[in-house]
Amino acid sequence: MQLDPQQIQADQALLQLGKRLRADGYRFTCVTPATHARVNARPGAERARTLRDVFGWSRPFPPSLVSADELDQLRQAQVLATRGEWLVSTVRWATLEDLLLVHSAYPTDASDAVFFGPDSYRFAQVIHDHLQRAPKRVEHAVDIGCGTGVGALLVAQAVPHAQVTAVDINPLALRYTAINAALAGVSNVSVEPSDLLDGITGLFDLIITNPPYMLDVQERTYRHGGGALGAELSLRIVEQARERLAPGGSLLLYTGVAIIEGRDPLLEAIRLRLAGPGWSWVYREVDPDVFGEQLGERGYEQVERIAAVTLTVTRSG
Repeated sequence: MQLDPQQIQADQALLQLGKRLRADGYRFTCVTPATHARVNARPGAERARTLRDVFGWSRPFPPSLVSADELDQLRQAQVLATRGEWLVSTVRWATLEDLLLVHSAYPTDASDAVFFGPDSYRFAQVIHDHLQRAPKRVEHAVDIGCGTGVGALLVAQAVPHAQVTAVDINPLALRYTAINAALAGVSNVSVEPSDLLDGITGLFDLIITNPPYMLDVQERTYRHGGGALGAELSLRIVEQARERLAPGGSLLLYTGVAIIEGRDPLLEAIRLRLAGPGWSWVYREVDPDVFGEQLGERGYEQVERIAAVTLTVTRSG
């Protein structure tokens, strides 16, 4: 990827800030936007008092709360904004196991926001479970819609001999993935701009993906799954993966589905796309009720719940 010098300098500053936070023992577990809003609405939570408030809860802070070095790094990284007499970081930092990951600050209203939250933790567990039992040696893997790059980094750490490609249509996601890879000390991850797999060639032993699956009226990239109720992107991925899996290779899809009167329309569509002897697959519901606040949004009037599901597809060898 071609980067301009100013962007390189900004990303280096962000990387140095991440190193500083990790050295200081910073840790933060991201919650749903609804939980975040409730916690930040509590009395006394209007302003930051700790670094977790600044970089986890996205609260305004006085300049005196952070060190001069950290303040300078925030300015050089171009991720510092003002809110009246206070400052606010336009990035957050989350931890998952030994990883420290930069992503967009709360609230993630921007069209190019890079989201990290409870789905990311569930996605990580699904990846771990798959790699522990996967029979095929992974030489080339790809993370579609990589976001923060968490999936690509977990595969790269678990299979250090593999070449792992992280792709996204969002340039900011690719920047954050590259920073997070450098912070993790992972050298076998490359980042590439691509709409799903359209921009890259070759076959893959492992395709992982945690695509957006909501119907989002603002059509934000990280959230909008397309189609009537957000399933279009997941189905496009299944269709492309069929053509791009190496013999014995697997697709690992973690996504969500809007359940209507007990019916799972995503499962019904997948059955049609994976009929025949060329594929073995397992589909399971891993959480029956996620992001319940979404049911109050326009378009969800007939939806009774949103379930988190996983699909593992293996191409016959």
